[in-house]
Amino acid sequence: MFKLGAGMFARSIHRRVTEESSVDVSESNGIRSLHLGSDTVQSSMRVKAPFELELRYTRGMMAFLLFSSKVKNLLAIGLGGGSVPKYIYHHLPDIDTRVVEINPQIISIARSHFMVPEDDERFSVIEGDGVAYLQTHHETAQVLMIDAFDSKGIPPDLCSQDFFDQCAAALTIDGMMLINLWGSDKNFDIYCQRIEESFKQRILILPTGRPGNIVVIGFRKSPNDLRWSSLRERAKTLEAEHKIEFLEFVEKLREHNEATSNRLLLD
Repeated sequence: MFKLGAGMFARSIHRRVTEESSVDVSESNGIRSLHLGSDTVQSSMRVKAPFELELRYTRGMMAFLLFSSKVKNLLAIGLGGGSVPKYIYHHLPDIDTRVVEINPQIISIARSHFMVPEDDERFSVIEGDGVAYLQTHHETAQVLMIDAFDSKGIPPDLCSQDFFDQCAAALTIDGMMLINLWGSDKNFDIYCQRIEESFKQRILILPTGRPGNIVVIGFRKSPNDLRWSSLRERAKTLEAEHKIEFLEFVEKLREHNEATSNRLLLD
């Protein structure tokens, strides 16, 4: 059994123990979740809607669509249950997706229990070190997503200044990085300062609500149109296509970032 908080429990349906940690899958009320060495939920999937985004922060990671309608490729560091990559695979077929995951047990469970697709011409999961991968793939990703927690939190080599420098270098000139962080992490401000340094102050903060996940977005260059009218219009269009609260995310961006009454301020 897994304790999910607020007196809620979930039954264990799979467990795989390694020398360093454990990889567990639980299920409660039709929601299947991935755990890495603790009760903390790393990924969740509604069994009857496996290709939708169950957790709010995963929907926040889709905010890249607010800033570009021309994304053709995406690189993700960290697979987990594969919520966002498989959503993109099923709903945005024009985007080619690569995922780098260091733990082969997670890759296996993501495919056996979370319906992550097999590799094909527009989707691939690469078993390997994300840091090393970035070092050899400069200026190749339009969108880079970082969501790579382990049982102890975000690994030190995935939140260093050098790592964020490598993230910026991996992007095309109009590219952007989105990273999932915990707002309650005592080092959150330090991570944001490092991201600001790597992205020349061009970052945005997007809180996605409880339990405290915050999506931080870094841009190689400022998007062309950051007017609120344009962002809201784009959000309305996206909400008609996706079950994602894009309009609410626009308001969160306005609340938590430098802005005027007319536009977001990024430069």
